[in-house]
Amino acid sequence: MTPLELKDFYKKINHFDRTLDFNLDITADGTVTYETIISKRHLSSPDTCHGGALAGLMDNVLGVTALAYAVQQNMLCATVEFKINYLTPAKLGDKIFGKAKIDHKGQRLVVTSGTLETEDRLIAKGLGTFNLYPYEKSNFFGLERNS
Repeated sequence: MTPLELKDFYKKINHFDRTLDFNLDITADGTVTYETIISKRHLSSPDTCHGGALAGLMDNVLGVTALAYAVQQNMLCATVEFKINYLTPAKLGDKIFGKAKIDHKGQRLVVTSGTLETEDRLIAKGLGTFNLYPYEKSNFFGLERNS
């Protein structure tokens, strides 16, 4: 599966992104970005984003970065460990951009690191470890897959 095929496939199956209005993009070279605008659905106080919404966005950024690598190896991946450091609050109306990179590619594990930012503030930094596993062990049987 190519990164562009992954983008179309993942958008089709991922209800979480649609629920929280997280917008995924994957370029032909496998670069993953996410963005969202903080709306009332994301708030934990009158104008501040809930940390769980940001954690969900960070897990997506880190995880899909690992997944973009995994599918090129005919594998899938799942989160093993995830850490986030909240640095500044995200506020109602903020446009948040997420990006990540791969720090380690092993036989079984992929480690990624990433950031969530506005145009002028660093909101959070994250680190994720993901387990690679064969596509055949997934619950995606019956869904379209190009390899």
